[in-house]
Amino acid sequence: MSAGCVRWVLSRTVRAVCGGSPGYWTPPSRLTICSERNIVASSQRRSPFSTATDDTQQTPAPEKKKQDPGAGTTFTTVGRRLRHLNLQLLSEEGENLGTMHRKHAITIMDEKGLKVVLLNEHKDPPVYQLMSSKQIHEEQMKLRDKQKSKAAPVQVKELSFSYGIAAHDLATKLKQVESWLEKKHHVKITLRSRRTDPATNLESTLEEMVQQIEVMVGFVSAPKAIRDGQAAMCILRPPSAKELSQNGKNKAADTSSKATQRKTAPVSSTATTEESLQQ
Repeated sequence: MSAGCVRWVLSRTVRAVCGGSPGYWTPPSRLTICSERNIVASSQRRSPFSTATDDTQQTPAPEKKKQDPGAGTTFTTVGRRLRHLNLQLLSEEGENLGTMHRKHAITIMDEKGLKVVLLNEHKDPPVYQLMSSKQIHEEQMKLRDKQKSKAAPVQVKELSFSYGIAAHDLATKLKQVESWLEKKHHVKITLRSRRTDPATNLESTLEEMVQQIEVMVGFVSAPKAIRDGQAAMCILRPPSAKELSQNGKNKAADTSSKATQRKTAPVSSTATTEESLQQ
């Protein structure tokens, strides 16, 4: 066979494999390239029984568990599942019973009919305490109230009026202040002076107005002059539990002292003379 016939046969074969158009002669380099493409394409075809995974498909990362914001803030019993082998146990009254094995602690819990609460696991050894159901409930209520007091932001109400305000209007505004204080709000009071008002000590005037409030108050900021003496300002707050307790003690002391004074009041000379005449 001549060289021309061999070349023609090869060109037809290459066009059939590589999809070339008729009448187009494909050089030997194209034959190599087309062969490589077919090899790559065949390698990408997977058998239906193949277990190979696609490189573009990524395994989803495991979701992180969201931490409970209230974790570690509860006060509950651990039952009989004491996680620590050795622990320090406190009695119902808070007395230290010493360091012991958890089996011994469970035995004491069963004998006294109490429950065990984990107080501090960061100490070495961890601290547990025996408690009754009533004690646990009381501690839970204290913790709940503490969390509420931290979560609730304090609102500051503002009230402003001029010097020389009418007595009726002042009484109305002070009633409003009392209602805000009862709702545990802070109240900012500003007393302004007008140009036509005579020069006066606004600080002492504001203090006298605050004394007319019928409920007990505390001060975040005591009455003080501002704006170069043209106004006075103070911030009131509800009284604390300690202040209320001290106020109750003071009232009780005043009542007892008044009662003592009435019992030991001196008898007038006129009454003594009348008694002697009657005798």
